Amino acid sequence: MTQTTSNTTDHATANTAKKDDISHRLYEDVLALLLGTMVVSLGVTLYSESVLVTGSTAGAALLIEHATGLSFGVIFFVINLPFYWLAFKRMGMAFTVKTFIAVGLVSGFSKLTPMMIDFEMLNPVYAAIAGGALMGIGLLMLFRHRAGLGGINILALYLQEHFGIRAGYFQLAVDLVILVCAFLTLPFDKVLLSILGAVVLNLIIALNHRPGRYLAAR
Repeated sequence: MTQTTSNTTDHATANTAKKDDISHRLYEDVLALLLGTMVVSLGVTLYSESVLVTGSTAGAALLIEHATGLSFGVIFFVINLPFYWLAFKRMGMAFTVKTFIAVGLVSGFSKLTPMMIDFEMLNPVYAAIAGGALMGIGLLMLFRHRAGLGGINILALYLQEHFGIRAGYFQLAVDLVILVCAFLTLPFDKVLLSILGAVVLNLIIALNHRPGRYLAAR
């Protein structure tokens, strides 16, 4: 009996140590937030320059930008504010703080990026595919460090962690609904390219971010 208890204790200790080993350290989270949001912002810039939209709150912000000329960064930051309560209630303080920082960084980088690069020629098909891929890769970096970009990302991560629904597939369904709304403001060919980009983005997430993986939190 004593031997069994000892083995159980050793096993629990080993599991705790293993969990600690895979937890992300502070500097890893900082680097992921900086690089992930920078990559997402580059994808957003490709979309903004090509007059394309994506899904989630970023897609809504791009639609408003195209329709009004207001800054994407400001719109994106403001439109995400109502979702932080859900993030705090459902995903915890650490996730909420990281997501708030990530949204702020994307808002800032999306304003700075066009000042750093200039496109004399940008093929819209390339922009749709490359922009969608960049945003998907950036979101993966954030997801794996327990952060998101507000809005639907928060709901998608919550559903994946609590109900096993793939974040990528859920976002794809929601994004397609948002893109349908784009038919009211954008040319038909731009909407088709935007849908192509949304498929690329969400397939990257669906194929690389699965329930039970990359859930280390600090």
